[in-house]
Amino acid sequence: MLMVGQTAQITRSYSKDDLAAYAALSGAGSSSDHVPEPLIAALFSYLLGVELPGAGTNYLKQELSFKTDAPLVGPLVAKVEIMRLRPEKHLVDLWACCSGPDGTVICEGRSLVKAKDVAGAF
Repeated sequence: MLMVGQTAQITRSYSKDDLAAYAALSGAGSSSDHVPEPLIAALFSYLLGVELPGAGTNYLKQELSFKTDAPLVGPLVAKVEIMRLRPEKHLVDLWACCSGPDGTVICEGRSLVKAKDVAGAF
């Protein structure tokens, strides 16, 4: 059952090879010193679709504010937390935050998703 305050997180490190693969797929230029914002946003997509709320989740909205570049060296920690449940509409409001190896906030924001198992969750 989903509950307010419930969290999920993932830790991920990126390599220069990862950035080269991203550049080849996206057509974007490759930067060798920081992780591109879309790769960071993808961490939240993973968390929402696989961990919390999980399978069957539909993205409705995501707003992220990037505070600084994510360093290529060291792990990034992405976390989501349920802030509000709206069972009557099957909606889940989550806070999203990604921090760097030293705890610096890389980005933070909000995600709104529709999940099938929200009914009856308080």
